[in-house]
Amino acid sequence: MNNISLPYVEQGDASGVPVLLLHGATDSWRAFEPVLRHLPDDIHGVAVTLRGHGDAPKPDSGYALDDFAGDVAALIDELGLGPVVLAGHSLGSLVASRVAIDHPERLAGLVLAGAFGHPLSANPTMDEVRPFTELEDPVRREVPYEFQSSTLTRQLPDGMLDGFVDESMKVPAHVWRGIFSNVPRVDLSGELGAITAPTLIVQGSADMYVSQSDSDMLLDAIPDSRLIVYEGAGHAFHWEQPERFAADLVAFSRYSAGLPLSR
Repeated sequence: MNNISLPYVEQGDASGVPVLLLHGATDSWRAFEPVLRHLPDDIHGVAVTLRGHGDAPKPDSGYALDDFAGDVAALIDELGLGPVVLAGHSLGSLVASRVAIDHPERLAGLVLAGAFGHPLSANPTMDEVRPFTELEDPVRREVPYEFQSSTLTRQLPDGMLDGFVDESMKVPAHVWRGIFSNVPRVDLSGELGAITAPTLIVQGSADMYVSQSDSDMLLDAIPDSRLIVYEGAGHAFHWEQPERFAADLVAFSRYSAGLPLSR
């Protein structure tokens, strides 16, 4: 599998609707633990840790979008998940889009959560992440703490944020540099029209990284798409409102699989 063995967890009935969850930069599969708790058994949920993150292998290079997408496409085949509902948050949304463009036959549906429509390099908040391109080991804990805190508009339950920061602390400096040197330049705007899977776009209205213009551009560019906005929520709305995001994910996944919306 691209010579990279990715850690993942799965739950639910193996014959249920397959949903593969892709986390954001410096997160791991654990970023979806709050959401997984609310998924019913008829959803075969699989949350993966991308290369360089969590307990996944951390090669010296290979942190371009195509590297991440190649790993995910190979995992879909390895686990026999296709056609799958592929749901990605932030970095994971770019990876999911790349897979949807390159491998449409592998997808039943696409969920883009906290997704960038325009390259991050053109975003004023690029100033927030530019220092990550110069990090050296050891990465100080305040770096991921401030980064993860910036994705929130409300306080999380005790210990939750610290747990996510713990996972970010597993990411060495060369991976931070690799991601934030490559990903901000990604521009998929000219290819989004090739996405054939039904697509759900979810955004927090108070997201400091993703603007309404990003979501509007995705909505206009992707043929079969719709948008849900979580009022007052930040970039990590799946941490702030995991039950709501799980409900929207389940409804869309059942719809993508041709199943009744209420079960």
